[in-house]
Amino acid sequence: MTPKFILPILGALLTVAAQTAQAAASKPNIILIMADDFGYECVTANGGQSYQTPHLDRLAARGMRFEHCHVLPLCTPTRVQLMTGMYNVRNYLRFGTLMRSETTFAHLLKKAGYATGICGKWQLGRETDAPQHFGFDEALLWQHTRRPPRYANPGLEHNGVEKDFSNGEYGPKLVNDFALDFVARHKDKPFFLYYPMILTHDPFQPTPDSANWDPKAVGENVNKNVKHFADMTAYMDKMIGRLDAKLGELGIRDNTLLMFIGDNGTHKSVTSRFNGADYQGGKGTTTRSGHHVPFIASWPAAMKEGRVNRDLISAADFLPTICEAAGASVPGNVDGVSFLPQLRGERGAPREWLYIWYSPRQRLDLTVREFVFNHGYKLYRTGEFYDLTADPFEEKPLTVASLTGAAAKGAKKLQGVLDQFKDARPVELDRQFERSIAGAEQPKKKKNKKNR
Repeated sequence: MTPKFILPILGALLTVAAQTAQAAASKPNIILIMADDFGYECVTANGGQSYQTPHLDRLAARGMRFEHCHVLPLCTPTRVQLMTGMYNVRNYLRFGTLMRSETTFAHLLKKAGYATGICGKWQLGRETDAPQHFGFDEALLWQHTRRPPRYANPGLEHNGVEKDFSNGEYGPKLVNDFALDFVARHKDKPFFLYYPMILTHDPFQPTPDSANWDPKAVGENVNKNVKHFADMTAYMDKMIGRLDAKLGELGIRDNTLLMFIGDNGTHKSVTSRFNGADYQGGKGTTTRSGHHVPFIASWPAAMKEGRVNRDLISAADFLPTICEAAGASVPGNVDGVSFLPQLRGERGAPREWLYIWYSPRQRLDLTVREFVFNHGYKLYRTGEFYDLTADPFEEKPLTVASLTGAAAKGAKKLQGVLDQFKDARPVELDRQFERSIAGAEQPKKKKNKKNR
């Protein structure tokens, strides 16, 4: 028989347990999908006229479509900023690398009780344990420990173990299968899935839905043609629809925050129709065609009707937003600003400007393009100033000293932002980069034949 004085204690413990369970149940599942080399102009809902994106369009119609999301002009810089919430000026070392000292959104959500998974393109270090080191419980990746073919008959890495496929498999479908399996196995607890897709990066090759699909194709130099970009876009959209449908089948769609973005602009060889005009991809460039990407969010539990948002969104903003949605703590050194209020239909704290420090850093050439912009103007550290309303593709630079009126005020404001980041780059980062490149460029000594 339980003593009477124990009953209140048991009651309190049961209440706490019930509240904890309810809090855990209320945490949304979070899926962040990122297409590879896919600019703003490619989505029909944004005004694109060249491709079929029905699943993305449906998500936008029922969720929120952001018109001004900007990332970095190239893949690794965007991935580093997205995963850490920090501007590249602070923690970007070089192409293909995420420094192992960094804290990612996976670390933070795992600490908050989330199951964490990643599937798709890695390109952030070849260490076998890299995904787990950066907070992901499970991983199915391409370009992790090596760089094999990614599309027909691909090579992938499952939790660091290399797997090669040769029976007509298609890399993006295998990755999508992993995503569906991950959400099914973790449907009863909060999960975070980061899904940096392999599509739609070149080589532009047939998909299984293409008329000239060849299940025996091997390598990335087979059947290449930019015309296949349309098929690859359609297949990417199909995989997103497949995941969305799976969430519905599992009964967890309402409480799943699903977000889709691009990692940079479309490849330069791709010209699309956008709002009645030709639009050339600008991957790698610092004009808007290089860093303006689609961003669509869908969260039925919080979004009751479709909306369009014109706030400025940075790649750095996803980490604090994801953490706030999950109830996870946000490190004090992040640069990102949460847009969770906007997702809920509130005003939030819209940005007044976006800052980008961009350097591929693939060679000892330390060239950096640094700039800040808002809806109307753009200013580079080197002094070029552009009126984005009159000159959206930056063809006619203006001299700051000659500006008057609103343009002069805009330039002064943007210069003030650049001044904030004048000394933000840690000197040790550049020294570390130079040492690593110098070491890599040292000629290898030939082995003595007698010692072979």
